Amino acid sequence: MTIKLSHTFIQVLDQDEALAFYRDVVGLELRTDVPFDSWRWLSLSPPSQPDVEIVLCNPIMARSPEDAEVVRGLVAKGAMDGVIFRVDDLDATFERIRATGAEVVQEPIDQPYGVRDCAFRDPSGNQVRFASPKA
Repeated sequence: MTIKLSHTFIQVLDQDEALAFYRDVVGLELRTDVPFDSWRWLSLSPPSQPDVEIVLCNPIMARSPEDAEVVRGLVAKGAMDGVIFRVDDLDATFERIRATGAEVVQEPIDQPYGVRDCAFRDPSGNQVRFASPKA
């Protein structure tokens, strides 16, 4: 049996802002941008992993209005799980993203679990981390 990750979801408050951040700042490539029922299916992929799509998901997607409001509140507080991207040159990635004005959460630091990483917030408040193996 073969099993592979195909899609993962990041909850965002404004899909256009999130698209600009993940495409223009992070460097992901747009895969899908189509209206779907009363919402929009918007996905991107890392250039080196075109078969893995990250869906920028509006909280209203497939939820009741009450549940969507709860998710919106959690996203706005930065309480949702984030995402970690592995990069070849962490320090260069950090400087490139910081130069765009993205909100820095953590400057590059060596972690005891074997990586050097840093963190930013996307426009919705989600934590976006970048990591590379320690030298």
